[in-house]
Amino acid sequence: MTFAYSDIPDQSGKTAIVTGSNTGIGLEIARGLSRKGARVILACRDGDKAKAAMDDIASGPEQADLDYLHLDLGNLASIRDAAEEAKGEKKIDILVNNAGIMVPPLSHSIGGAESQFAVNHLGHFAFTGLLLDKLAQDGGARVVSQSSIAHKGAKIDFDNLDARHGYSRTKFYGQSKLANLLFALELDRRLRAANSPVVSIACHPGVAQTELTRHLGLLGSVFGPVIGLALNSAEDGAIPALQAATDPQAEGGDYFGSWGFREMSGKASGKAYATRTARDPLLAARLWEKSIDLTGVDPGLPPAES
Repeated sequence: MTFAYSDIPDQSGKTAIVTGSNTGIGLEIARGLSRKGARVILACRDGDKAKAAMDDIASGPEQADLDYLHLDLGNLASIRDAAEEAKGEKKIDILVNNAGIMVPPLSHSIGGAESQFAVNHLGHFAFTGLLLDKLAQDGGARVVSQSSIAHKGAKIDFDNLDARHGYSRTKFYGQSKLANLLFALELDRRLRAANSPVVSIACHPGVAQTELTRHLGLLGSVFGPVIGLALNSAEDGAIPALQAATDPQAEGGDYFGSWGFREMSGKASGKAYATRTARDPLLAARLWEKSIDLTGVDPGLPPAES
């Protein structure tokens, strides 16, 4: 079974937080939820860009209920402040962990980790962990984690998370996307074991044209538009996340992606392929503990029995 924009059910009365929603796929996720009646909170680092995105969404024919939440996923103080502010919402029904950076020059962030691992994984791990109690209210929320087909072939190099032994932009990006998927599936296992009403689902956007290619320089400026034409636009790339967030048939532990050639493109989404490494519960448990060490945030969910 596949899922398209026309399959998104009414979201009236629901509140969604979408990280990295001022541009690209995140903007289209926010737009898709808003069009179906959800209150959407754009959790972004840049307030001016978020305001422009909100104006863009609000320019559509539907009545939009939008708000901005300042969130810098590379800064633990910002993450804690954002989580506290988000707890002031009457409820949170959907959390889409979408924000990310791709192949930047080497820099470091949370816990001294390389920035892609820190922002893409650790920041979302901490933000989700700090919100778990709030997410469990009123029947429980869906937590959607954005991974990538780049997780295929990737590994977690626990001895080189700070890149002191060498830095490959693409390998570290793949590592961060593998971490996103490991986290989503481990979160699902632990939530089930704790009988929590919260549901964890993963997704990937295929190969889509977004601002993530900005660090590719001339290569990105040339091939970015080609990607949008030949593979996925940002609008296409948003469909798997929207399925994970809204599909009544979706279940905890599901992983959705673009339903096209080698999962790279498609106007609809469906079940995606997660590698054996991504489904390794021992690796996921090790990553979970390392993430607690680096962030200082413990979600308070004990390991699920194997």
